[in-house]
Amino acid sequence: MSDSQANDILVSFRGVQKSYDGEALIVKDLNLDIRKGEFLTLLGPSGSGKTTSLMMLAGFETPTAGEILLDGKAINNVPPHKRNIGMVFQNYALFPHMTVAENMAFPLSVRGMNKTDIHERVKRSLAMVQLDKFRHRYPGQLSGGQQQRVALARALVFEPQLVLMDEPLGALDKQLREHMQMEIKHIHERLGVTVVYVTHDQGEALTMSDRVAVFHQGEIQQIAPPRDLYEAPSNTFVAHFIGENNRLPGTLVSRDGERCSVKLARGENVQALAVKVGASGEPVSLSIRPERVRLNAASENCANRFSGRVAEFIYLGDHVRIRMEVCGNPNFFVKQPIAELDPALGVGDVVPLGWHVEHVRALDPLLAE
Repeated sequence: MSDSQANDILVSFRGVQKSYDGEALIVKDLNLDIRKGEFLTLLGPSGSGKTTSLMMLAGFETPTAGEILLDGKAINNVPPHKRNIGMVFQNYALFPHMTVAENMAFPLSVRGMNKTDIHERVKRSLAMVQLDKFRHRYPGQLSGGQQQRVALARALVFEPQLVLMDEPLGALDKQLREHMQMEIKHIHERLGVTVVYVTHDQGEALTMSDRVAVFHQGEIQQIAPPRDLYEAPSNTFVAHFIGENNRLPGTLVSRDGERCSVKLARGENVQALAVKVGASGEPVSLSIRPERVRLNAASENCANRFSGRVAEFIYLGDHVRIRMEVCGNPNFFVKQPIAELDPALGVGDVVPLGWHVEHVRALDPLLAE
């Protein structure tokens, strides 16, 4: 890594492990560089180690092994309040006996700032989340979304270099949640602060982040920009965890550079991208996104062409999910925009379908969960 790249790194996890009982590792061997100004999301199912990693960075948990660097300095032994890190949690953690303005002023007064500067800074931060006129209200007089915006403004008010957010939108309803996702994303873009965000919601991670680190069983499975993660998952766990995914188990027949040939259980042959495969004769799992499957005439120039029986239509407003039986999989989904749906297509119809080689990935077989 060049010096300029090294200067670009704000946080480094180096060989970090965490165990609570001295045996089971919740975080196995975390090596992760977080760049200045980036919005990085730690995504994974519960128990995957993402929150524990965030808590070690915040200083509420201590690594069992390895070290965490902030701006090039080890912070393993620095207490949380001396790390210059803003935090936003799901439960807001506002002081109920203080007004909005007093809540906002608290992190500034503990840092010894004078009254005039505090007043200015609080005003500016509340304006940023459009809550200036609520400054004299108490948290109990605000809606959930307003409280969360105060918590966000309070985490930003002392201009930290790093803001950590742990499922901050988990308690909000869907519409408000989506509104807040954009709000946080825009504030991040305006301020250029580094954000590390934890969620188990893959849609949220894809919408908001510059990069996403997918955690599973205490390890990062893949770290990449949202689009790469969705379009080019590096293993079956990532393919399955992010977005919808059709899986077809098979056996590797042969490999030729980036491409391979896979035989399915019933004997069909599929040409696929060889992403994570072993030797010929070993099991693989094929991954195909539902929106990449072509039906009827649209499938004519696909290298992989089969037939499928329509089992069910699931309408979702702007698009429809069609559950089909394909190559022995009774739950193979095809996703089509309503505008492209053939109105004559009905349940029980058997139709040709296909997909291009570049849209099917041969990955590791999915082991029993």
